[in-house]
Amino acid sequence: MIVFLFVLAATAIILGALALHAAQRKAVAEARYPPLGVTRTIDDVALHYVDHVPQGWKAEDPVLLFVHGASANLRDPVTAFFPALSQRYRLIFVDRPGHGYSQRGGGEAHSPARQAALIAGLVRDLGIDRSVAIGHSWGGAVVAQLALQAPGTFAGLVFVAPASHPWPGGVNWYYDLAAMPVLGPLFSHTLAPAVASLVASNGVESVFAPEPAPEGYGQSIGLPLLFRPHSFLANARDVARLKPEVSEAAPRYPQIDQPAAVITGDADTIVYPDIHSAGLVRDLPNAWRVDLAGAGHMPHHTRTDAVVREIEAVIARVYGDEARRSAGDVAITPKAPDASDGTGETQNAPARL
Repeated sequence: MIVFLFVLAATAIILGALALHAAQRKAVAEARYPPLGVTRTIDDVALHYVDHVPQGWKAEDPVLLFVHGASANLRDPVTAFFPALSQRYRLIFVDRPGHGYSQRGGGEAHSPARQAALIAGLVRDLGIDRSVAIGHSWGGAVVAQLALQAPGTFAGLVFVAPASHPWPGGVNWYYDLAAMPVLGPLFSHTLAPAVASLVASNGVESVFAPEPAPEGYGQSIGLPLLFRPHSFLANARDVARLKPEVSEAAPRYPQIDQPAAVITGDADTIVYPDIHSAGLVRDLPNAWRVDLAGAGHMPHHTRTDAVVREIEAVIARVYGDEARRSAGDVAITPKAPDASDGTGETQNAPARL
């Protein structure tokens, strides 16, 4: 009995120390990486977003909405796309619920459908009635839901290394553990932040592989924000519960008839292009696929020019070439789809497009 009490007391001390350490790391991360934008409350959930309106932008000009993937926040698409697009288009970057500086909300907060409903509410609240939605990885499931819920508002779609369909197997054990009731919050508020931060560099390398990660990527996206207990828990629940969500959503994808670019690296080992990207092109009547030879899961950082070309191809279909040109000098000109552009990018576009 004495031994049991000693072990119990020691465990409580260790967990308390880990929780205190996690709280300290949270404070340091938030001081180092403060909010980039403002918050707006949608359906009782405060969403943090950046709304960039370039000089000379008019109400009929293109609007681009960016939805980040798992283990990230809005700093990821800001880092990738802001330099290339900020002078020409209105750009909206949003932290998904529970990530960055957005509140999580209750109920089905892990659901792409619920997150899409909140983001769509934000876009409508900003007075935007037509836009192009761009989603990376987990954010691709949200973009699919935006297309289903508000096809008029989200009139064009870009999927970058998307996670959109059910896949064989599960996810890494720590996501399942963190998503569990009781044990999950305990894990997320004690051991997980310390361990995750130690292996963060390996995680960054694996998500970019086989390409190298950009220098300072973790700093540019504020990666330590992920290791705050509430963000780690939200991310784990998102990932662990995604498969049943996309399993339910996928049969509805043929209803999505907006023009849609599906961009994937052919060396992506984080999601399976032959399941997700192939599935979107199969299911969406007006989708085309772009395979980037040798690219991994992060082509918006490693092949930004190629991704921007497809974004502008969608813009041209939604707004017309004249509206796209009126936004300013085009630094990166979209190409008409062909078999190959000589840089290892293979484009597959249905003839109807």
